[in-house]
Amino acid sequence: MAVLEQLTSQQAIELEQKHGAHNYHPLPVVLSRGEGVHVWDVEGKKYYDFLSAYSAVNQGHCHPKIVGAMTTQAETLSLTSRAFYNDMLGAYEKYATETFHFDKLLPMNTGAEAVETALKICRKWAYEKKGIEENNAQIIVCENNFHGRTTTIISFSNDPVARKNFGPYTDGFIKITYDNLTALEETLKNNPNVAGFLVEPIQGEAGVYVPSAGYLSDAKALCEKYNVLFIADEVQTGIARTGRLLATCGNCSCSDKHCSGTPEVKPDILILGKALSGGAYPVSAVLANDPVMEVIRPGNHGSTFGGNPIAAAVGMAALAVVKEEALAQNAFDLGELFRAELNKFIPTCDLVLSVRGKGLLNAILINDTEQSSTAWDICMALKENGLLAKPTHGNIIRFAPPLVMTKDQLLDCVSIIKKTLEEFK
Repeated sequence: MAVLEQLTSQQAIELEQKHGAHNYHPLPVVLSRGEGVHVWDVEGKKYYDFLSAYSAVNQGHCHPKIVGAMTTQAETLSLTSRAFYNDMLGAYEKYATETFHFDKLLPMNTGAEAVETALKICRKWAYEKKGIEENNAQIIVCENNFHGRTTTIISFSNDPVARKNFGPYTDGFIKITYDNLTALEETLKNNPNVAGFLVEPIQGEAGVYVPSAGYLSDAKALCEKYNVLFIADEVQTGIARTGRLLATCGNCSCSDKHCSGTPEVKPDILILGKALSGGAYPVSAVLANDPVMEVIRPGNHGSTFGGNPIAAAVGMAALAVVKEEALAQNAFDLGELFRAELNKFIPTCDLVLSVRGKGLLNAILINDTEQSSTAWDICMALKENGLLAKPTHGNIIRFAPPLVMTKDQLLDCVSIIKKTLEEFK
């Protein structure tokens, strides 16, 4: 195996520009190492990671328990496909279903794959259980959603960059405004062929939009009234990010924020990914109870890598870390502190209009247009000051650090953010 020479940041960027498809617009920083809440670039500069790979690295970079489980399993058995049983998958499925309180788990690899899986399950349930005539099932989605970028998913996106010139699009979706119960009920009442309602508990990619109190529980009640499956996409919001094990747990009264035992909302189908592996390996899953999941039979769905032994070992370790280190509680406490500190600062700074979020999924709204470069320029300045974040929708900056962050580290990051914003005043 050839030994790669150590590249400079500029050389690494030029290599990607020359040999890679230009489907991302990264911040110009080239990372080569990560540990906990920190990452280092190839020149050795240290940064706070305030994006966590879009909430995939909730457990922190290179968590030793997760890495240990991955390397041990990789040296033992890596892949069998589902043509045979392996000795890890059943243990993982048991651990995960008991953690989230569902009967069954269907393992996949990426978040978008898990969303596609949930859509297939919902449609098959509609035909076999609800009695909708085949090929007529409709699924309600929300405007400004982000569920991935596969052909089916972009068919119900209203992001022109994700959609344009990728048609023809997949039928079978009805789009309504987010956080609007009236629109949901009107659609359910007037469309007997609706099979499911797919929703993000918090719209992360759209700018960390937190719905009104009671929206999710009332939406679930409407779904039950009209015999429609409530499908929660918790790829970004799940696994302790919002201060509960799941965002659909809501403001439950449980003393254990990790339990998900008596949530405000119990989805009929739960979609997980990202931090389900702690960012160490592609792992996603769809969970449901038997009356829904039993519509899937041999040959209906699958994946060569889905449920492989490494993924199973990593998934169990990643979930164990969340529980053992009380990361949901830490996300809740530090999120309260983060928003309180910024809310004290915002009145002194006309550059920021507001901060919003739950747990350690937060965003600030920059006082400029979506077409401006201000948010990007602020993120470039944050990088120079040792903190990495990224804009979304032009004038919003999302802040989502690893959940292993300490109070002192969080306050240090708040100081960096305030210092950077003051430089723009």
